[in-house]
Amino acid sequence: MKIFKFGGASVKDAEGVKNLASVLKTVGYDNTLLVVSAMGKSTNAFELVVKNYFENEEELQNSVEEIKKYHTTILQDLFENENHPVFWKVDGLFAELCSFLSRNKSPNHSFVYDQVVSFGELISTTIISNYLLDNGIKNTWVDARNLIKTDTSYRDGNVDWETTQQNINEGVNKKLLNIAQGFIASDPNNFTTTLGREGSDYTAAIFAYCLNAESVTIWKDVPGVLNADPRYFENAELLHQISYTEAIELAFYGASVIHPKTLQPLQRKEIPLYVKSFINPEGQGSCVSKGTKLNPLVPCFIVKKDQVLISLSSLDFSFIVEKNISEIFELLHQHRMKVDVIQNSAISFSVCADNKFGNLDKLIAVLKAKFKVEHYENVSLYTIRHATEEAIASIEKDKEILLKQYLQDTVQLVVK
Repeated sequence: MKIFKFGGASVKDAEGVKNLASVLKTVGYDNTLLVVSAMGKSTNAFELVVKNYFENEEELQNSVEEIKKYHTTILQDLFENENHPVFWKVDGLFAELCSFLSRNKSPNHSFVYDQVVSFGELISTTIISNYLLDNGIKNTWVDARNLIKTDTSYRDGNVDWETTQQNINEGVNKKLLNIAQGFIASDPNNFTTTLGREGSDYTAAIFAYCLNAESVTIWKDVPGVLNADPRYFENAELLHQISYTEAIELAFYGASVIHPKTLQPLQRKEIPLYVKSFINPEGQGSCVSKGTKLNPLVPCFIVKKDQVLISLSSLDFSFIVEKNISEIFELLHQHRMKVDVIQNSAISFSVCADNKFGNLDKLIAVLKAKFKVEHYENVSLYTIRHATEEAIASIEKDKEILLKQYLQDTVQLVVK
């Protein structure tokens, strides 16, 4: 079998759904399972529903109606007959959502989040399955929640691989085109769970692993995996081949390649993963697989903006040793600061971190009681994999270098 994953950007409107059908007709869809995300920015819209449920009940119904209006527009653009069964199927899903919001008694935010946000995938796959059927592409709609089982870690479910393997083997007809939802699963009590960051890609990998798939293809609006984000770097190059290990390294440093959680089950069974363009489906794209580390072997550039550089030194010029370092990391953990770079000497210790949760001021106040503290906000962290002198010079040009660190052929620079 082949696994195809289509993200929200690929099905954000009626034209996107029509293009998905075109891609299938171009590349073939025998023995294929589609994993599809919520349409466009629907997940964000459902998150607003959750927020209003807990904080602003007066706006709750309006936020649901906005989502319904968005999907109704797509339905009307795809189906001329407003008596088509897909309309009442989607209405039924919205009725189910409203029923949950009215009868739920659980105060658990993560539980409510998973029950609500999951409707994005259920609605998108219902619309797409029916559109494909109307256009001569026979398929079967599959509820991923009946197949992928997790524990009760809502918003970040841990997969029960044994049960999931059995369910998928029994519940997927390998001879048909199957359409399943990304991101969603269920716990032992059949309450909906979600799989966390990059959940839809991870869903594709779960299905691939359990079905011993031939390959996974992720369809995106770019020609494949590039060596740099074209929003920040000119002349970004397409990477034709990336090894599993290299892709994990790039993801670790912050590249939006493929999340390691997705790669791990594929690596275990050596299932290749392709990243291709849904705009140009016959293009070569990129392949993540066993073999060549990187082709072409060029520098890869990763940038993280709006970081914080914190530099500490001891007040009495004593060494910063294990006890101090342990205490510093405990404070970073308590204040939910994600550390990206560490550099230390005998009497100083520096970290570049992400102040995602806005706890920097509290952290600095605590650190100043024990250390001499300097910090710089709104700095950028550049990482260059397979760095060359020319590549390093291109980043350093016209910037103030606050920290520079080499690790084999990887260079990291914190700049203002």
